[in-house]
Amino acid sequence: MFLESEIGKRIQEQRKNKGITLSDLSKKTGLTKGYLSKIEKSQKAPPVSTLILIIKALGINISDLFEEKENKVSISLVKNRERPVVARNGSAFGYSYQALAHTFPQKHMEPYIITLPVNPKQKVQFQHKGEEMVFVLEGKMKFFHGDKEFIVKKGDCIYFDSSIPHYGIADGKKEVKCLTVIFTPE
Repeated sequence: MFLESEIGKRIQEQRKNKGITLSDLSKKTGLTKGYLSKIEKSQKAPPVSTLILIIKALGINISDLFEEKENKVSISLVKNRERPVVARNGSAFGYSYQALAHTFPQKHMEPYIITLPVNPKQKVQFQHKGEEMVFVLEGKMKFFHGDKEFIVKKGDCIYFDSSIPHYGIADGKKEVKCLTVIFTPE
């Protein structure tokens, strides 16, 4: 069973195994050394986009963080109880997420279940290379993409260029649960 407190240790372990300094990782990701250090010490749970940025900079896959052996695989089944939860009670960014396909090596997309709370700790814009799809499973959210605002309800799907600043917040008195798929080009 994966513990969310382990993710920082595993990032640090992968970084050290590759001979990459914290300064090198900072330059590759554009994130500060202080922020990366807090992630490695499990003082900060990184949002999905930051986690993907870090694993790409390290030249690893999400499965490397969840201790999955990299074998030649053509299919992956992750049972509900096997999904690692990252930032279970909400990160500094106010949401939690579960990895859905962490057992599939060398994948081109990262699927997650993301839960947005009613009252986020803070509103943070995300911006990263690639494309993203968000399908609302429960609730209703306001979604901001650049200077545009959208109301996205249960059953609605939004697909967008993730290089444009974006974020979503719960709209109403219920948290929002979304299926999110992130594609980041090599």
